[in-house]
Amino acid sequence: MAIYLAKRLLGACVVLWAIITITFGLMHAIPGGPFTQEKKLPPAVMATVEARYHLDEPLWSQYVDYVRHAAVLDLGPSYKYPGKTVNDIIAETFPVSAQLGIISLLLAIGAGVLAGMAAAWYKNNWIDYAMMIGATLGVSVPSFILAAVLIQLFAFTWPILPAALWKGPAYVILPALALAAQPTAFIMRLTRSSLLDALGQDYIRTARSRGIGTRSLICRHALRNALLPVVSYIGPLAAALLTGSFIVETIFAIPGLGRHFVTSIYNRDYTVILGITIFYSFLIMMMNLLIDVIYPLLDPRITIDGKKEG
Repeated sequence: MAIYLAKRLLGACVVLWAIITITFGLMHAIPGGPFTQEKKLPPAVMATVEARYHLDEPLWSQYVDYVRHAAVLDLGPSYKYPGKTVNDIIAETFPVSAQLGIISLLLAIGAGVLAGMAAAWYKNNWIDYAMMIGATLGVSVPSFILAAVLIQLFAFTWPILPAALWKGPAYVILPALALAAQPTAFIMRLTRSSLLDALGQDYIRTARSRGIGTRSLICRHALRNALLPVVSYIGPLAAALLTGSFIVETIFAIPGLGRHFVTSIYNRDYTVILGITIFYSFLIMMMNLLIDVIYPLLDPRITIDGKKEG
């Protein structure tokens, strides 16, 4: 296991280096810079600012300097927030996104798995059809449309919930619903299809022939194997929700990492864009690694390297 983890971590370092290189190159390929404004700065002021942040150096020198600092977890200063580093910004905004993400993730897993089980239990019943229609709507409707509808209904038509900001538990409900809707639909469909496939396996037929009821077949025998595709989906989903939804955080004016990422793009704050991209990529890789470790606990036939034993 130690060798496997070492290989995965080494591979993650290579991937992060590639992400840094590509993102760095794309940002500097766009005309303009972080201090380019509608009203041009005096040449002397521009030269002073660029010298302060080493932007007057050759591009290859800037790249090498950034990679060298990133290797020791120093993501550099923010160009638009004097006195703040990218590490400070992530430390301040990530907890907000993490709170919203965890609530949305738990909501999506709980509602999605239960709805998928109900749809599989009542296959070809009106309940199954209703669940599938709901899942199709959940997948099809963009989060920003759903967010706008939720705000209109529950903040204006029936003013029972706040429309924006982040000041208490009530402010979590609408953004969490908007953020969890699409993942809930995906998990519901995955659970239903996987559960129906598991119920068609030989060991389930054998258990059914022995008089075991449908409820016991689903809950005690088929569900564990049916959850494997769901667990695979939860890895990248968790990373995406924990780092925050760019659109949802912007619509609800939530001071999270996603909203800050959007702001940094508008401001061309290169170091913040790079830092959040690296952080987001790292979370995805770590969550996928965690899922690979959890897999054998759900299915003992799967080894830690992902191979299935006969």
